[in-house]
Amino acid sequence: MNKNNHHNSISEQMVIGVTMGDPAGIGPEVVVKALADPEVRRAAKFIVFGMNEQLCYAADRAEIEPFWGRHQHEKISREYPYKMVVADYDEYSVPPWLREPSRIAGEASLKFCSDAIAAAKDGIVDAIVTAPISKASWKMADAPWPGHTEMFAQKCKAPRKAMMFVAGPLKVALATIHLGLFDVRNKFTIGCVFEPIDLLNDALKEFFAIDNPRIGVAALNPHAGENGQFGDEEQRIIAPAILLAQEQGINCVGPIPADTLFARAVRGEFDAVVAMYHDQGMIPVKLLDFEHAVNITIGLPLVRTSPAHGTAFDIAGRNQANPSSMKSAILMAIQMAKLRRAVPVTPNGRSANGTPAEEASDFGQ
Repeated sequence: MNKNNHHNSISEQMVIGVTMGDPAGIGPEVVVKALADPEVRRAAKFIVFGMNEQLCYAADRAEIEPFWGRHQHEKISREYPYKMVVADYDEYSVPPWLREPSRIAGEASLKFCSDAIAAAKDGIVDAIVTAPISKASWKMADAPWPGHTEMFAQKCKAPRKAMMFVAGPLKVALATIHLGLFDVRNKFTIGCVFEPIDLLNDALKEFFAIDNPRIGVAALNPHAGENGQFGDEEQRIIAPAILLAQEQGINCVGPIPADTLFARAVRGEFDAVVAMYHDQGMIPVKLLDFEHAVNITIGLPLVRTSPAHGTAFDIAGRNQANPSSMKSAILMAIQMAKLRRAVPVTPNGRSANGTPAEEASDFGQ
């Protein structure tokens, strides 16, 4: 590397925080495999919040020579002289044979995330990529959040957030997230539909350079309710949310039956889709490009991405996990962090894309 090249010097590169996920899942394996790719490592510096023992075990199974430095997690710094360093949590001990949810793994993965968020607040990392956690492990560890998205939103004091997924040409945001299907009706409001439309519109402008995004909004019921025959949520909730968004200048239409909307989006009729519940959006995402799909939390004052798969306990420790989604999540986090860093702030206190400047930099501390 040419040390005189300002843009390529290690000290000037983006620093990406990567959380290892559940120590008993495939997180350690996909982290090691993704960061073993020279193309990925050239793109940024990395601090992995995790357990060096688990990462070394995964590297050994994959016949990868460890390529990282190691430091105690209490002493993390932006100025490590390595392209990758493990902030090691050796106070946790997770048996190498454990391949199921557990309290200890939940406590460890919670700590990785909490410290990564603190590092982002302190300017030590420019973005966070999270390997898969087990929601069951978090529940065993008495976590007050059902998943990453809710944890990040609360710790960043973000009043609004949404899950967004990118899979090839398809971009999807969810109106409701981690709810049982029959619980959706109790949380289904005009606000919960409007919010992802609004946040998705901003994200498409800021991170994907789409000046006037075309957003298709899915119906909840079959045939978009068929004028109230199969439910009236389209008329009572979804249509008013779309009207509210349109009144604010957002180019969105719907409600459109979900069984046709996703095909229309993939063909290019829409830049993105808002789905009403988790599996309505996730099934087409994973069907279209499971191996490279990326999860993005939009509405946060920091960049957070993750692979769109889970812990896969059934193949953990077998060197069978595919790191493609983790690579995609890392590269997308780098791209998003660079774009956010490059957005100039105008004299009226708003970023160039119209986002209030404090939303892009303040964590509400």
